[in-house]
Amino acid sequence: MDMDERWVNRSPAIMLETFHWFRGEGFDCIVEDLLALPAETGVLAEGFRLLPRLVAPLLTAPGQGVWLLPTPEFRRAAFDRRGWEIPGRTGDPERAARNLLDRDRMFTDRLRGETRRLHLPTVEVSTAMTEDEVIDTVSRVFRM
Repeated sequence: MDMDERWVNRSPAIMLETFHWFRGEGFDCIVEDLLALPAETGVLAEGFRLLPRLVAPLLTAPGQGVWLLPTPEFRRAAFDRRGWEIPGRTGDPERAARNLLDRDRMFTDRLRGETRRLHLPTVEVSTAMTEDEVIDTVSRVFRM
């Protein structure tokens, strides 16, 4: 697909359903890498591939995992800060940006539903939170 076919002409729902990372692709490789680390080493792993339904069976105690759920405003601000490479490479950057943000909102909604169903902790991250507030909140989940 060219950039317009991928980001402008497809619906955000189709983008969500066809994005391999949102489907757990590569999860087994992540687990393999983590298991190769020394047991006494603390590890913080993050990424789209760490889906609640895949991680939950591996947790052995409460507070071993937390999912950060960005608000749509936070996602927009994050993209604005680091730059919008993808939309700028399309024929309709505004629509591509809207589609990308809508796809990510739907993914976050999916994560929210999975974490609720599995009783896993989450932190809603908004633009109103400082970095220290996010760190403090996550630290409380991990009982640090």
